[in-house]
Amino acid sequence: MKTKLNMIYWKGDKFWVGKLLEHPEIMTQGETLEELEENMKDAYILMTMEDVPEKHRVKKLELAV
Repeated sequence: MKTKLNMIYWKGDKFWVGKLLEHPEIMTQGETLEELEENMKDAYILMTMEDVPEKHRVKKLELAV
């Protein structure tokens, strides 16, 4: 399955920085634009849990914050 997303990006002092418009909480950087794109793909997969297998369990956690 392919997903098309929009990445906003800019050149910082040392690195290219980017975030996804559809998921602004996903942000990463890279030394080159190509590295930024690869890092963004990895960050998206990790943050959206696309690597979770079909057979998985869910457990509710209670946190004191």
